[in-house]
Amino acid sequence: MQAGTVDEVRRSWWVSVLFGLIGIAFGLLTMAKPFQALVAMAWAFGIFALADGIASGLALFDKRVAIPKPWLLLYSVASIAFGVIAIGNPKATAGILFFMLSFWLIVAGVFRIVFAIRVRKEIVGEWLIALSGVLAIVLGVAFLRNPAIGLFATAIWIGAGALVYGLLQVFAGLRFRKHAPLPA
Repeated sequence: MQAGTVDEVRRSWWVSVLFGLIGIAFGLLTMAKPFQALVAMAWAFGIFALADGIASGLALFDKRVAIPKPWLLLYSVASIAFGVIAIGNPKATAGILFFMLSFWLIVAGVFRIVFAIRVRKEIVGEWLIALSGVLAIVLGVAFLRNPAIGLFATAIWIGAGALVYGLLQVFAGLRFRKHAPLPA
């Protein structure tokens, strides 16, 4: 690390601590009130799905994309539809979130498996993409079978993840504050 970078890390230690505190607060709130936090999560899922759907829709016009156009179109439409609904009415969406998310995960899983098959000769580790597709399908089916448990468990896991992230950010920020350059 260059001397300027070390100084910058040391000066901005508080940013990591601030992100960490926000993460801890979000994690505790989510774990304390998981169903209420789902309204906020429904909106966030909507933003991500809409962005993914738009990016996939734009990829329809790229001739270099290896995904069959009908699959790409289906994925794009499903993502945009989910995104628009979730952003437009997050409270109602939270009630049916996992039904919609289940179908989106199943479509996304099929999309990933098809993508992995199409690019298997061009990349290394395509099996990881296919595995993520299989896991998405399994998660989608599990949510369809028991959405209430899926809602609660997902909120708790997200809260726990945010709590761990927040703690790690706080510890990292405090270490950045004390950071000294390595001897040359």
